[in-house]
Amino acid sequence: MLRMGDAEMSDSVLSVRDLVVEFHTRHGALRALDRISFDIGKGEVLGVVGESGAGKSITGSAIIGLIDPPGRITGGEVRLNGERIDNLAPDAMRKIRGRRIGMIFQDPLTSLNPLYRVSEQLIETIRTHLPLSAKQARQRAIDLLAEVGIPAPERRIDSYPHEFSGGMRQRVVIALALCAEPDLVIADEPTTALDVSVQAQIIEVIKKLCRERGTAVMLITHDMGVIAETADRVAVMYAGRIAEIGPVRDVIKAPLHPYAAGLMGSIPSLESDGETRLVQIPGAMPRLSAIPPGCAFNPRCPQVFGRCRVDRPEPKPVGNRIVACHLHDAQISEAAA
Repeated sequence: MLRMGDAEMSDSVLSVRDLVVEFHTRHGALRALDRISFDIGKGEVLGVVGESGAGKSITGSAIIGLIDPPGRITGGEVRLNGERIDNLAPDAMRKIRGRRIGMIFQDPLTSLNPLYRVSEQLIETIRTHLPLSAKQARQRAIDLLAEVGIPAPERRIDSYPHEFSGGMRQRVVIALALCAEPDLVIADEPTTALDVSVQAQIIEVIKKLCRERGTAVMLITHDMGVIAETADRVAVMYAGRIAEIGPVRDVIKAPLHPYAAGLMGSIPSLESDGETRLVQIPGAMPRLSAIPPGCAFNPRCPQVFGRCRVDRPEPKPVGNRIVACHLHDAQISEAAA
C-alpha cells in the first residue's frame, strides 16, 4: 500500500505532505526537511530509519509542534485523522499532545519527573485529558502499568522513577504515552539505551500496542534490526528527504535505493558463516550547509552517474514502494506507459 494519494490520505491516522522545516541563521536558511511525505494507518508501525543527521527526530518534533527556534515549518502540512495540525496555535497544539498524540523518548527520565511518584505523574496526565475521578484515574494507571508489563503494578505505582530499572522506566513512559488513548504514538529511539534482551521486551510491548489498541506508531531509530522486528513499513531518510519507503520485508530483502541497500547490508544475518563482512557506506552524512547539488547521496553512492550530480530525484512509485533515485526512472516510465 503506497498511501500517497488523496484517497489514501483520508484513511490515514497521520498524513504528512511536502513538509519543509528550515533553520534560519545569519548565513541564511538551512533546510533540515525537504518536502517529505508519508502516511501511517490505524494499527500500523512505520519505521523511520537513517544515520544521525538524516532528519528523523526533526520529523517527529515537527509533527508534535516542538521545533525549537530558529527552526520552523515553512511548507507542507500535517494532518491527524484528516484535521490539519501544523498550523495550530501553541495552546491548541498542547491539547493535541498527550491527548491524541503520545510520545516515547529515548531517555525515560526526559519524560518522568524524578521528584514525583509514578502514580502522581500518571494520574495527573490521565485527569488532564479524561473526565475521570482520582480513584478512577488511579485504577486506570494501574491497568496501564499492568498492560505494559510492570509486575505488581498496585505496589509499584507509588514508586519513584529511580526505583525502576532502565527497561521498567521505559515501560512506565509507554504507559504515560497511552494515558489518554491517543490515535498516534511517536517513539523516538525508544530502545537505544537498553540492553538487547530488554530491547526485545520493549519491541513486543509496542507491537502489542498496535495489535490490541489499533494505535498508529511512528518508530524513529537508527537500528535496522529494531525496524525489521517491529515495523510494517519503513521510510529510509537521507539528508532531510525520504530516499525509499515501502513494506519492511521488501525493503530489507531487495532495497531499491543505493543508500537503503547500504543500510540493509549493515544488518547481521543469522545465516552468515561468521566471515561475511558487513557493508560499510563510505563518507558521512552532509551538513545542512553543504548538501551537494543533485542527489544528496551522490558523493557516497556506488552507482552514481552524471545526472545524479545535477538533478535532484523526486520520490516516485516503483512497484509497491516510493523511491527517489534516477536509477529507476526507466522502470517508472515503463509502468506509466
